[in-house]
Amino acid sequence: AWSVCENSIAYRLLVFLRPPPGHSFSLELDTMAQLPARHSSVHVVLECVCSREQLLGDVLCLLHHPDDNLPRDQSSYLLRTLCTRSYLDVEKIACWVQLLVRSAWLLLPQSLHSQLTVLPSSQSCRFQ
Repeated sequence: AWSVCENSIAYRLLVFLRPPPGHSFSLELDTMAQLPARHSSVHVVLECVCSREQLLGDVLCLLHHPDDNLPRDQSSYLLRTLCTRSYLDVEKIACWVQLLVRSAWLLLPQSLHSQLTVLPSSQSCRFQ
């Protein structure tokens, strides 16, 4: 979505995150067992993918293989970048998206005529 405010344009971007293979996201229930909680946390859960590993061979089951034998892949790097313990971290995700937008901005023709500034924010991505 976007809106015009005085001399600037505000864009709102919704970023969908998909868990890497062998993982799922689980939204925590609040104290009244309602989903989702007002300030809910997203738990990253390991899933068994042994059958997929045996059939397709494209993933290793992280649940049933020792960590020291697993290759360092992009999905584990992404989880280390975006998570604190076993939960998605809003501040880490905001920082990651800010870096992505900054990098993408340099590839746009508008970057030759306009400047993109990252505004201070730890819970969201704000740009001017």
